[in-house]
Amino acid sequence: MSAPLIELAGVSKSFAGGKAGAAATAALDHVSLRIAEGEFVCLLGPSGCGKSTILNLVAGFEQADEGRVVFDGQPVRAPGPDRGVVFQQALLFPWLNVIDNVTFGPRMAGVPAAQYLPEAERYLRLVGLQGFEKHAPWQLSGGMRQRAALARAWLPGPRALLMDEPFGALDAQTRLMMQELLTTVWESSGTTVLFVTHDVDEAIALADRVLVMSARPGRIAREWTIPFERPRQLDDILADNRFAPLRRDVLQVVREQARAAVALESVL
Repeated sequence: MSAPLIELAGVSKSFAGGKAGAAATAALDHVSLRIAEGEFVCLLGPSGCGKSTILNLVAGFEQADEGRVVFDGQPVRAPGPDRGVVFQQALLFPWLNVIDNVTFGPRMAGVPAAQYLPEAERYLRLVGLQGFEKHAPWQLSGGMRQRAALARAWLPGPRALLMDEPFGALDAQTRLMMQELLTTVWESSGTTVLFVTHDVDEAIALADRVLVMSARPGRIAREWTIPFERPRQLDDILADNRFAPLRRDVLQVVREQARAAVALESVL
């Protein structure tokens, strides 16, 4: 078996209590996870179970208390252009137009415009923002802003894209459109994706593997390999007779862990 692109080995992480003298909160407890290059993996689980913490560790925003976080065979110690991040909010710079937001990274790194502009224009076409290059973020809808954020994350050519509930704030129709867009661009790029969501249908539709995390402290409670072939059409997946039983199984485990999380909060 080839070495994974992303690996967490026995990773634990705690956060200090919010008040002086308060006990630390254990976010992750000896989590081990391997993600192959080009794989699309979704993380599900109750709020506070450590899903976003895993993304932050892989991104290099935080460091593990125990265990190893490895990217392409090297310990993760800081953020880098080999890992793009997309958050729930688009986080575009309000004083920059779309093209300047998308190209912010390479411009700040001193890359000549001739090297990044053609690729930036290609990604804007892929995400359906051709013609909006000079628009300010406030002139865009929420879905359009998130498409710009997606183009910005993809522009440096990262080997992995880390996505923290990127479509959670969008309306249902825009969310479906963004899921289809992400699937199309991902299938053409081969980028590894680690995607956090609360939506079981979204996870099954997008992922090669779905992992459900336990109530805090987070562990991998269960894992499924998604059987649907690629390239995928989301409508075809919903109509597939394998979808309903798979959804039921995943949802059952998610609900079990959500109930455990509520019970934990009630005794704290």
